[in-house]
Amino acid sequence: MSIDEDRRVAFEGRSGREIFPRVIMSEFEPKYCPVDLERFKVAKTKIALSPYHTYKRWFDTTTAVLLLIPGIPIILLLMLLVKSTSKGPAIYSQVRVGKRGKLFTMYKIRTMRADAEADTGAVWAVKKDPRTTVLGMVLRRLHLDELPQLFNVLRGEMALVGPRPERPEFVEILDKKIEGYSLRLLVVPGVTGYAQLNLPADRELNDVRRKLTLDTEYIENASLWFDLRLILGTGCRLFKYAHKTPLQCLGIYRKAEASPWAEYFQVPLVPEETPATGEQRLDILFSSPQVTPELVVAAGKTGRLNQAM
Repeated sequence: MSIDEDRRVAFEGRSGREIFPRVIMSEFEPKYCPVDLERFKVAKTKIALSPYHTYKRWFDTTTAVLLLIPGIPIILLLMLLVKSTSKGPAIYSQVRVGKRGKLFTMYKIRTMRADAEADTGAVWAVKKDPRTTVLGMVLRRLHLDELPQLFNVLRGEMALVGPRPERPEFVEILDKKIEGYSLRLLVVPGVTGYAQLNLPADRELNDVRRKLTLDTEYIENASLWFDLRLILGTGCRLFKYAHKTPLQCLGIYRKAEASPWAEYFQVPLVPEETPATGEQRLDILFSSPQVTPELVVAAGKTGRLNQAM
């Protein structure tokens, strides 16, 4: 059985249903892909890729090697701290969707309990998620848990800058909800990105639409100078200077509503005054009918979902 077939069976077993359409098109590399390929073909006609994407790998590889020189000792130290403060592996691996729908394994320093999704399957993280360890909260705030992704960059599965890779279980749902969502799969996903620097974590579908506008804008306008500024902006975030002033100085501050892609992705021109409800909330949309956000919180407190139920 091939790797792609193994992964497909694993996803079917976890979710109880087949999440990959059987339609096959030469645009995509894998045999199974979590997006509607016909909708992708239509959406692709609306975008012009920057030629920089064809040769940016040399920059990503060189920079990743340089960053790993101080990065490897830091990663080893963090692994030791994780192992000494909680049970389970120090490195957490997770299947993500890459360029043209190709599945790959992304690596992170583990920040949650080892059995965080043992009973729930893939669910969206909630605010102040109780499944996160104490050390994990610190690592997430400083984004140090992302350091192992530099190895993904060396392997060509990720770039330093690009749309953040998402899990196939979520891509399949979002592709059905938002037309043009699959455009972000035209390029290699990134460790950091234009959307990540300018926008907060997604909590509802309109948040996803906002990120899509900036991701798509980056895909069209990517350049070496653009990447360098985004990397500098990421450095500002690491040192907790994530407010808009340094981004404005670098010329990378952007509101999604001002993007030329805002209309295409149906981004509201005025921020919502009331919290999203129902399937507009991602934590509900990505939970099974039996697994609600409240049960995820309860499971985090008790250690087992079935006790919460």
